[in-house]
Amino acid sequence: MKRSRSPSGKVSAPATLVEARAALGDGPPLWAMIETCRAIVDLPAIADAAGATGLAAFVVGTNDLAKEMRCRPGATRAPLLPVLTQVVLAARMAGLIALDGVCNVLDDEAVVEAECRQGLDWGFDGKTLIHPAQIAAANRVFTPSAAEVEWAQAIEAAFARPGNAGRGAIRVEGKMVELLHLEEARRTLAIAHAVARR
Repeated sequence: MKRSRSPSGKVSAPATLVEARAALGDGPPLWAMIETCRAIVDLPAIADAAGATGLAAFVVGTNDLAKEMRCRPGATRAPLLPVLTQVVLAARMAGLIALDGVCNVLDDEAVVEAECRQGLDWGFDGKTLIHPAQIAAANRVFTPSAAEVEWAQAIEAAFARPGNAGRGAIRVEGKMVELLHLEEARRTLAIAHAVARR
């Protein structure tokens, strides 16, 4: 008989989400900790269960994954990068939030910032933190910069011009910009507005 979860109750299969939803009723959205080898192998099935279970986010448990994989991530986290990519891909497939795992360094903001930057570059929406000293670096990295906001505004304004109505690709400041870039620009501006309201 296939187990739906590991002894610790970590999400390793869709059945775990079904059980959690049944226990919580119509309660809050679920966040699934992805921290077992089985969860990585079953990620597509877990993601497919999102709609029926109210799953809203994947949170990578990098420490537990490294332990199960018997890998040594080191400063670059190289052994985990293929796994992190799979989590982001599955999250995007299901329209979920993807949160990167924790940084174990507490007293070196540059290290925390570098790991946050790596997570952002890999496509994560944010990073889980384990100490208040990590908050500033994470906020700095995952908040759109002034230059990013300015570029997003330029893209949105360009597509809004009457002459560009219905076009799939236009020129903005000497660069070719497509509708997919408009979508990214709107997401950037939404994040910036949400941060500004806090």
